[in-house]
Amino acid sequence: MSDDSAEAISERVAAVGKSPLADNARQPIKITESSTNTEIVQRLKISNRSAGPSTSDIVEVMRNSRR
Repeated sequence: MSDDSAEAISERVAAVGKSPLADNARQPIKITESSTNTEIVQRLKISNRSAGPSTSDIVEVMRNSRR
């Protein structure tokens, strides 16, 4: 990691009242608590999304939001 990146992260962590060392120690826990891409794909495959918006509904909302 570049010095600039490390400094930016330290500043963001300090801005919320945490120490960079404590935040770094927590990173492996955050990573292991996160779902893997494979787990996310499996959940999406088995979820019933038929009641959700259609592709055309989503496209229409996106177009309208950009006007």
